[in-house]
Amino acid sequence: MVATLPDLLRLVVVPVFAWAAIRDVRTRRLPNRLWPPLYLFGALLLVWEIVTIWPLGGFVEMRFLVRVAISLLFVAPLGYAFWYLGAFGGADAKAMIALAVLFPTFPAYDLAGVTLPLVDTQLGVFSLTILTNTVLLGLAYPVGLAVFNLVRGEASRLMFFARPVATDSLPDRHGRLFEDPDGPTRNGLDLDALRMYLRWRGRTLADVRADPDDLRDPASVGETFAPTDGGTHVGPRTDGGRAVDDAPTDGGRAVDDAPTDGGRAVDDAAPDGGHAADAETDSDADRESDDPWAAERFLDEIDHGAYGTDAATLREGLDVVAREDRVLVSPGMPFVVPMAVGLVASLTYGDALFAALGALGLV
Repeated sequence: MVATLPDLLRLVVVPVFAWAAIRDVRTRRLPNRLWPPLYLFGALLLVWEIVTIWPLGGFVEMRFLVRVAISLLFVAPLGYAFWYLGAFGGADAKAMIALAVLFPTFPAYDLAGVTLPLVDTQLGVFSLTILTNTVLLGLAYPVGLAVFNLVRGEASRLMFFARPVATDSLPDRHGRLFEDPDGPTRNGLDLDALRMYLRWRGRTLADVRADPDDLRDPASVGETFAPTDGGTHVGPRTDGGRAVDDAPTDGGRAVDDAPTDGGRAVDDAAPDGGHAADAETDSDADRESDDPWAAERFLDEIDHGAYGTDAATLREGLDVVAREDRVLVSPGMPFVVPMAVGLVASLTYGDALFAALGALGLV
């Protein structure tokens, strides 16, 4: 392979993004420490290239600087803008910024008489090519979801957006509910927020489904716990199981056995020797308080947001998962995955959108 040394070094980024894509699929989490080294690496390569072509007086040199400026001052801020508008997650935006720094201009790799990428663009901003290829791949995701639903016999008008799953499987899934008590909705409960809530209460989804009437009463909330960030890879189990490293929290009981009435287990005898703690002492009207499920208390007590979840959305989501055996879930797309695939496609084929427009005679 024949290429400049900076372009060869840039290929080191490909396995990094492949690892990030795999981790994003598994956990929907990428460590913040991943990105600063990539920013620094890209900046050093840029300085290297600028020193190589110094002085910057000719047309070729100025064209290089213009392309770098477009990548750094347009594509990189675009990643931040997408995050600010809610179209990207934080890791997606940081990944896009990294690509803007690492690949401002088209690389060139001569391999067995063929120069890759095959399709260049007139603008020549490679990070923009990666972005357009990523978006095209992302647009294929709803089609893939629909095909998956069709194969499973789940044909419906919603098959491009969500899939029905067993409610008991939610603790290990990513995405958000695509329904509320009134029917399908795009603004359902985020499953990370659901896990945060369950961990905060020291309860499991199985508990919620087994006794929703009692747990809807905010007075049933006793000791609370750290909600974590809602990831499937951290914190205690929320599906009724017990993580191997769960430690007892009150002298012998595991987290999911924690008291819910301010100190006594639900089957402890009352001090007067006559009534169990879970005796029905309140009327149904009394139990319908101003804060069902203690949703507002949960959001007030945690030290960070719950992925934009408000109290009403949390209550509606809990009502759904407590009642339904199967629910609609929008899996969500880990955007770093099409970004990693788009990077490889860009390095080999080039700009798919530019090629399509060229085939139509538009460029």
